[in-house]
Amino acid sequence: MIQNTLARQGLAGMLASLAISFSAGAAAPAPDLDEGIRALQTDWATIQYAVPADKRAARFEALSKQAHELTAQFSGRAEPHIWEGIVLSSWAGAKGGLGALGLAKQAKAEYETAIAIDRKALGGSALNSLGVLYYKVPGWPVGFGDNKKAEELLKQALAVNPDGIDANYFYADYLMYRNRKAEAIPYLEKALKAPPRPGRETADEGRRAEARALLNQAR
Repeated sequence: MIQNTLARQGLAGMLASLAISFSAGAAAPAPDLDEGIRALQTDWATIQYAVPADKRAARFEALSKQAHELTAQFSGRAEPHIWEGIVLSSWAGAKGGLGALGLAKQAKAEYETAIAIDRKALGGSALNSLGVLYYKVPGWPVGFGDNKKAEELLKQALAVNPDGIDANYFYADYLMYRNRKAEAIPYLEKALKAPPRPGRETADEGRRAEARALLNQAR
């Protein structure tokens, strides 16, 4: 929803890459919701991995409207809240500046709503996504960043989806951010061996490339 951290290089960094494990939730989505989620997943991956960086903000802004419409239609389901959060986070990363922090706060609210509805939806994606925000966003007094909360949430996401590409990748990235390179290596190796996600080929290819790059840094 890439790969320098906000704490190191400002809010325009890795928020743009936020897309967490998209496994099936506890209950099968209704057909219209299922189709809507698939469309958001496909469009997000195209923007993130195929659109030039300077064009992404406008594209993510447009996609955020589509995501919000789906959330409004299915407000009682966790999945659209997760995806609206992912798109908002990605828009924040592409936009940068003070406006990005406001978008990150909106994304945080969407993830928190999703967790309250079903913390295991989409393979614990809300837990993972919120954990990423906590270590990417600056801490007080500028933002709400909190490394302790980040690690707690990322570990909870791993407990829900221990083999997921994103759960392993983002926990590894957090460990790299904390200069715990040796600990990050097995999670990156596991991310690279994660099972493919049907229909998510573009996202999987992009995430594997990011994992390989981070693994080279860790070794």
